[in-house]
Amino acid sequence: MNRFFNTAGPCNPNDHYMLPAAARLPEVTRLIAQKLYFVLHAPRQTGKTTALLTLAQELTAAGTYTAVLVSMEVGAPFEDDPGAAEDAILNAWLGKARAQLPPALQPPPWPTAPAGRRVGVALQTWAMASPRPLVVFLDEIDALRDGALISVLRQLRDGYADRPRAFPWSLALIGLRDVRDYKVASGGSDRLHTTSPFNIKAESLTLRNFTAAEVAALYQQHTDETGQVFTPDATVRAFYLTQGQPWLVNALARQITEVLVPDPATPITPAHVDQAKELLIQRQDTHLDSLVERLREPRVRRIIEPILAGLALENVAPDDLRFVQDLGLCRMDPAGGLVVANPIYQEVIPRVLANAPQASLPIIAPTWLTPDGKLDPAKLLEAFLAFWRQHGQPLLKSAPYHEIAPHLVLMAFLHRVVNAGGTIEREYAISTGRMDLCVRYGEVSLAMELKVWREGETNPLRAGLAQLDAYLAGLGLDTGWLVIFDQREGLPDLAERTTTEPATTPAGRSVVVVRG
Repeated sequence: MNRFFNTAGPCNPNDHYMLPAAARLPEVTRLIAQKLYFVLHAPRQTGKTTALLTLAQELTAAGTYTAVLVSMEVGAPFEDDPGAAEDAILNAWLGKARAQLPPALQPPPWPTAPAGRRVGVALQTWAMASPRPLVVFLDEIDALRDGALISVLRQLRDGYADRPRAFPWSLALIGLRDVRDYKVASGGSDRLHTTSPFNIKAESLTLRNFTAAEVAALYQQHTDETGQVFTPDATVRAFYLTQGQPWLVNALARQITEVLVPDPATPITPAHVDQAKELLIQRQDTHLDSLVERLREPRVRRIIEPILAGLALENVAPDDLRFVQDLGLCRMDPAGGLVVANPIYQEVIPRVLANAPQASLPIIAPTWLTPDGKLDPAKLLEAFLAFWRQHGQPLLKSAPYHEIAPHLVLMAFLHRVVNAGGTIEREYAISTGRMDLCVRYGEVSLAMELKVWREGETNPLRAGLAQLDAYLAGLGLDTGWLVIFDQREGLPDLAERTTTEPATTPAGRSVVVVRG
């Protein structure tokens, strides 16, 4: 059986296409050689476990170290009972050691120790019994919380000075976040805010995404084994949509090769990549589902909401900025500021936020379609105006983000429009003051520029027409909608103030201005 693209759990080279771990972790071997303790943090499903498990296997096979990857996750249910957490963790470690190490390198029986000392004593005993220097990677460390977490970190710090004879030669904490963001209940805060009690770390490393060349190399493995070609444009498109996020890179390829184009004689094109993207977004697999669950957290909302609204970030704590990057939701763009991490997440976030308004929609007859099933933009405008006047006001309350409630209701309506076979593309960014939408249905494309008129601001009409002009030019379209949501105080009801008027952009394009 051929190998395949893996999207569930660690990869192994016998079953899965995978890239060498060392290329993404160039600093780790140096830190281990220097007997250092360090932190490796990265978002979920970026390959942390695969990379460190592979590295441990390589270090052990080379004959220099006893290297093992063990997990802390089984201690998570016992956050307020360090002893119970330690018992569960140490029991799981024995199983991992048996699976990864030859008998001569496996740990001796764990000695009896009081609660709050069992992990430290176990590591001490193992290090002293091992015929080689002991290297331990502690995966899922931030699954622990409160007393259990603090207890483990203090034991590691306490034993650090005894290395390498009586404690691991080198040790790494592996998780989603750096030490300061580990969850604890102390001092009125839910985070450590400091590296103590693990101030023995030498460095905090992150695991980068795949480069464009690495995506091409990964996909080439499939071509080499099956003969099925990813065209160069398809590979470029996959990298653009994912920005090299490992799970997304693999998930796109899996959808393409197993669902959309299972025949290896058929070359894979950018159109197949786009189809796979839509399938992933619609399915909202566990990876995407767990990501969007974060959107309701206040510290995430404080950043994502202004990005969606095109506003500048104000009074955002540095910890919150780092947090959304550690989660993989956002990244710093070298050409600008903070942006959503990749185009797939950029599509998923507003689509998910529009779920509640979409679920609240009334039954709407598809009056926007011609008898032969094509989208009629004029009929769509009529249908939207009727919908907005009648249902807009109550639906605004169903939107989870107040600043972009009108955007979410409009998108919910448009999702009903495209359900039969269209797509919606979205563009938004910090400090742009707008969101752009392009509805594609068959051969018809309709572009919209969404603006908000807030209290104390000037009329956004002029700026909106110029921005719509640029958006239309980029899409190669001659007309579109400028939608201005008026959120100033003291206005008539939504039904009364919803109007349309024709306008001309600076470049002479005829557009429709919708005010609501």
